Amino acid sequence: TRLLPVGTLYDPFIARGLDALNYACYQDARFMLVATPAGITLAPEGGAHQSVSTPLIGMGQPGLISFEPAYADELATIMKWGFEYMQADDGGSVYLRLSTRMINQPDRVMTTELEKDILKGAYWAIEPKNNTPLAIIYTGPVVPEVLDAFNALKEDIPGLGLLSITSSDRLYHEWQKSLTNSTNDPPSHIVSLLSKLEKNAAIITVQDGHPASLSWIGAASRRKVYSLGLTEFGQSGNLPDLYHTYGIDSDAIIQMAAKASIEAASSV
Repeated sequence: TRLLPVGTLYDPFIARGLDALNYACYQDARFMLVATPAGITLAPEGGAHQSVSTPLIGMGQPGLISFEPAYADELATIMKWGFEYMQADDGGSVYLRLSTRMINQPDRVMTTELEKDILKGAYWAIEPKNNTPLAIIYTGPVVPEVLDAFNALKEDIPGLGLLSITSSDRLYHEWQKSLTNSTNDPPSHIVSLLSKLEKNAAIITVQDGHPASLSWIGAASRRKVYSLGLTEFGQSGNLPDLYHTYGIDSDAIIQMAAKASIEAASSV
C-alpha cells in the first residue's frame, strides 16, 4: 500500500529538525510537512513559539516546495496538487506554513484559472486599474489587516491593486530560472502579473514572517518595494497589539503607503 506521509508540528520546531529535514530532502524523501501555527499570529500562546525565518527555509531548501495560503479553498487546491507532486517522478516534498487564526472566507468560485495561479504562486485578489501608482502584496494570515488598509486607501489611491502570494518559493525560483531564458520566452508568473502596474508604481509587501522572503519582488519587477514583516520576535500579547508592535497591522500599511506616495512625489 502506498502511504503519503503527512507530518504536523509547530512552525518554529522546523529549526529543531532542520538537519533531518535537509537530509530527507537530499535522499528524495516524499512527505507533506504541515507547520501550524506560525509567526506571531499565535500571539495568545506567548513568545517562545513564534517563528520568523521559516519562510526563508522553505524557499532555500532543495527538494521542498513551500506554500503559505490565506484561505481554505487555496489550501485545498494546494494539498490536492501536493499529493500528486509527492508521487511524481520529478516531484518532491511539500511544506505548508499555516495558521490557526479564524479568517472570514471569500465567497467565490474556484475556477480553473484561479487554481493555476494559486499553484504558480500568486493571483490578483483585486486587479489594479487606471495606472495606479501602488499595489499591496501579502501572504498568509495578515489578510484581514491588508483588507482594512485597502478599504482605507482605495478612495485616495484609485485603482489600487491587491496581490495574494500563495508561494513565494515557486515564484522566486521560476523568476530566477527565467533570467537565463531567451528574450522570446514568456515572462515569469510574477513579472507577468506585475506588468499590470505602471512602470514607476511602488509595491508594499506584508507578511507574518521575515520581509526578505518577499522583498526580492522589487528586483523581479524593477520597482521600489516597501517591505513589512518580522525581523525579531518574542513579545507576548493579544494579536492587535503584537501586529502593531511589529508593524504589520493596517495602520503600518497605511503609513507605508503614505511614505511611498511622498517619496514618489518628491522624485518627480
